Amino acid sequence: MSYTYSFEKLEVWKESKELCILIYKLTENFPENEKFGLISQLRRATISISSNIAEGSGRNSNKDKAHFTNIAFSSAIEVLNQLIISQELNFIKTEEYNLVRSKIESITNKLNSLRNYQHSKQ
Repeated sequence: MSYTYSFEKLEVWKESKELCILIYKLTENFPENEKFGLISQLRRATISISSNIAEGSGRNSNKDKAHFTNIAFSSAIEVLNQLIISQELNFIKTEEYNLVRSKIESITNKLNSLRNYQHSKQ
């Protein structure tokens, strides 16, 4: 078995990775003319969540770790904003929006807890 990095053990990273896969699948049904618009924006923002969690885990100081956790949180809020717009443009169904929104709420709650923990260890 290969080595497991610390970020791979975090529930918030696992959820963020699952959200990324879900967003990729959802955006496959967006209009073709959104390829360089909302599709690209949503995919990049959602990848940023799990990527910043992973990158932050490799930092030495808790201040640096908290900084990357904060970026991940901001990216999650960016995804939410883009989903709201996508739903209002009828690119996603209300049920899909509600599902993804609940996943984002779970992720942001966990990121807040992680960030608070990292700040407490400074």
